[in-house]
Formats: sequence, C-alpha cells, structure tokens
Amino acid sequence: MVLANQRRYRDGMAPANLSIRPLDESTWPAFAALVERNNGIFGGCWCIAFHPEGGDKNATADDNRARKLARVRAGTAHAALVFRGPDCLGWCQFGSPSELPRIKNRTAYEKGQQSSPDWRVGCCYVGKGHRRQGVATTALAGALDLIGALGGGTVEGYPESATAVPAGFLFNGALSTYERLGFTRSRKIGKHRWVVSTVVEPRA
Repeated sequence: MVLANQRRYRDGMAPANLSIRPLDESTWPAFAALVERNNGIFGGCWCIAFHPEGGDKNATADDNRARKLARVRAGTAHAALVFRGPDCLGWCQFGSPSELPRIKNRTAYEKGQQSSPDWRVGCCYVGKGHRRQGVATTALAGALDLIGALGGGTVEGYPESATAVPAGFLFNGALSTYERLGFTRSRKIGKHRWVVSTVVEPRA
C-alpha cells in the first residue's frame, strides 16, 4: 500500500543508469571516495552528525571517519548508496531512533512527540556535479526498499522546503522528494522543516 509511489518511481521513473547498494564494508571504499572528493562533507562530518557521537565538537575529520567506519563494521550505520557504475554519487542515511538521535529541531520535535518511529531518515547527500539528476529521489526510494528488507515499520523524515532553503543546506532532503514517494506531513518543527512519515511493509 504505502510503497506504491516508491515502486512506481523505482520501476518506471528512476534513471536506468543508477543502482542502489547498502552501506557496508564492501561498499565503504566507494562511500569514502565520495566523501573525500567532497572535502569530508560539511566540514569533515563524514555523515556522523546524527549519530550519538556526532555532538563531539572537538572531533576531527579523521575522528569522524574512524567512528563512521566502526559503525559500519558494527552494523549500526545504514544508508542506501546510489551508484553509477563503480562510482557512488550520493546516499540516504537511515537508522533507528537510538542510532540517529541527534535530529534537527530536536526540542520542537520532542515537545510535540506522541510516539517514536521504527526508523528515521537522517542525512541525504548528493555529490557535487550529480545534483538534479534523480540521485536524491533514487536514494530515498532505495532507503525505503532496504527498510522493507529489514522488517519495515513506521519511517519518519524531517525535510525542509526546497523553495526556502538552498540545496546545499538540505541536510535531510527536500520536502517535495519525500511527498513524491508517499510520505505525508505530520507537523511543523521549524520555520521550513516538517515531520513526515510513511509505513513500509516488510518484504521478503
């Protein structure tokens, strides 16, 4: 039911030259190469900011790299990586609330929170030179597929309106991308940020 829009994108609208692979030890080199080509992502974040240890302001880019790799090896860092051939072009990070507790506008979020989702969408990133090519939507659709393979459940995201925020600062992705894939708005937690959710059915 809830993956109808996602499947329609994957089966009919997604660019044919793009594919999804999960972040794990086998795809780490391609992921790391993308991060390194883009200066460590947002000043050396290495996509660690939404993890519990992301609040360490004294951490260096090397620290963040090591911590991200440790999480990948432990199976506590999840992402749908978008590939064109051997190259990783972008990703959509996802995880449980315990894996990704440090969301944007957290105080406003917790003030109106009534229940916890099974999964959260964290950082959505597309490397320079690959934007506006369907990578972000492919990544989010891929994340929903991977979540389905992991048992499914309620998925929340925290996107912003792309008409109000520059593309380079849409850390959680654009609201229109989520809505295109069947997410519905729940409540506003920032000037331009929304809580959106969908339910992903488990798949074999």
